Amino acid sequence: MNPTNKANALILGISIFLGLTSLGYLLGRAAIDFKEYERSVSVKGLSERELPADVVIWPIVFTESNNDLSALYNSIEAGKKSIEAFLISKGIAVAEISHSLPSITDKSAQEYSDGQKAEFRYVAIQTVTVYSSNVAIVRKAMTELSELGKRGIAFKGEDFQNQTEYLFTDLNKIKGSEFNNTRNCLSGWNGNVIPFR
Repeated sequence: MNPTNKANALILGISIFLGLTSLGYLLGRAAIDFKEYERSVSVKGLSERELPADVVIWPIVFTESNNDLSALYNSIEAGKKSIEAFLISKGIAVAEISHSLPSITDKSAQEYSDGQKAEFRYVAIQTVTVYSSNVAIVRKAMTELSELGKRGIAFKGEDFQNQTEYLFTDLNKIKGSEFNNTRNCLSGWNGNVIPFR
């Protein structure tokens, strides 16, 4: 064999040896990195949990009708006072009770009618709203509202715009505890913990 061929073969052999060594190192490092990903957890998604409401909004809607407008306003005022007294007697604070302006319809001033004269010219709808954080007390008062019906107050049924609403306002407290619960759960894991972003 020629000395230049020996030198070329030696250089080729060393190059192949270094290339295979480098390839082995890189594949080994990649396998280790891949195994480390199996030991880490990434948490994403939604959580669902049922919680009791801490605020209730309860609209109480009643109607009055009369042919005399001033008598109608007097009966609305009497109805508001009766409802307010009832609510206070059930343990609801005065500050949690509010009134809206009454909605009064003049039946004789309506453009569209079926041609029959209405028994009462004026019909009023009045809303008394309870906004309270004492959900249990308000729910108990809801079940006893028929006492006012026996006194002559005509309640309007719950339609779409006058539904009772239950709210949960401490969402930030739950977010913090959910995050800590997840972190505590993951801290027992033998791998890496990827924090929430």
